[in-house]
Amino acid sequence: MDKIAVLIPCYNESRTIKKVVEDFKRVLPEAAIYVYDNNSTDNTAEIAMNAGATVKYEYQQGKGNVIRRMFREIDAECYIMIDGDDTYPAEFGREMVTKVLERNVDMVVGDRLSSTYFEENKRPFHNFGNSLVRGTINHLFKSNIRDIMTGYRAFSYQFVKTFPVLSKGFEIETEMSIHAVHKNMLVENVIIEYRDRPDGSESKLNTYSDGFKVLKTIGRLYKNYKPLGFFGMLSALLVLIAAILFIPVFVTYLKTGLVPNFPTLIVSGFVALAAIQSFFAGLIFERNKRIISTIYNGKRQENGRGTADRGASQVQKVPDKGAGGKGRNLPFSL
Repeated sequence: MDKIAVLIPCYNESRTIKKVVEDFKRVLPEAAIYVYDNNSTDNTAEIAMNAGATVKYEYQQGKGNVIRRMFREIDAECYIMIDGDDTYPAEFGREMVTKVLERNVDMVVGDRLSSTYFEENKRPFHNFGNSLVRGTINHLFKSNIRDIMTGYRAFSYQFVKTFPVLSKGFEIETEMSIHAVHKNMLVENVIIEYRDRPDGSESKLNTYSDGFKVLKTIGRLYKNYKPLGFFGMLSALLVLIAAILFIPVFVTYLKTGLVPNFPTLIVSGFVALAAIQSFFAGLIFERNKRIISTIYNGKRQENGRGTADRGASQVQKVPDKGAGGKGRNLPFSL
């Protein structure tokens, strides 16, 4: 197992990957550096290998797929994940590693948004999207992660080996952040400087399609992790729609004693029923989630006690030459 592993997912980063590898070899000389090439059509892999990195490959396209492969294959006490585009300074790596190894932090977030990101980044919709995603997640999950979409993070071994990677693309950072908050892991922020990509280096992030995927991921994870909140908001929205449809019909009825828009009244009734169903669906899903969580945690504790009991009860008989060849029992944990 490595003490520190630097993980660099790459797709066509031949202009910058050499500098990124060399910077981390200088800042963290004891770290093992892994570059995962994701079907690059340039010579990214060759340049990284010549710079001293260990190069591995992931043939399923997408950043999420690359990170799944990295987390599965690499064992380390501390992981640093960084993009290969040279937008994040390696100099902050030591501080992030220290938080994981000495303070037992599960995830350290390299916070660009509190420093130079809005000045350096030349894509205004990216600025708006980052602020929107940060505000949405921190509000829904009652968290204080300062930069949700950053590609510069440090992780503990426990985080990496318990994180179920479901995303395929750039929504992976959002999934990481929500997972850490929901599982009550220790998360800290480190303010880092950000620099825009050098000339000739192009971002692989599509502002609109990837932005939509990120928002979709937030909704999916909020539904899975907090079903009562999700279906409660849906129920409130449906109640509002039902009221908007019903009130004019009811006011007309009070004035004239007639219901001229009977179809509207019927629709408002069905929408109100849908609101009631949504609310109770949230209650059921929330209860089931808690039951499953209780059973899972109970089985883990039971298995842990069983393993400890078996280990304590195991003995191995070894010959004791000083006692006339008779054996003696010594504790032996398996």
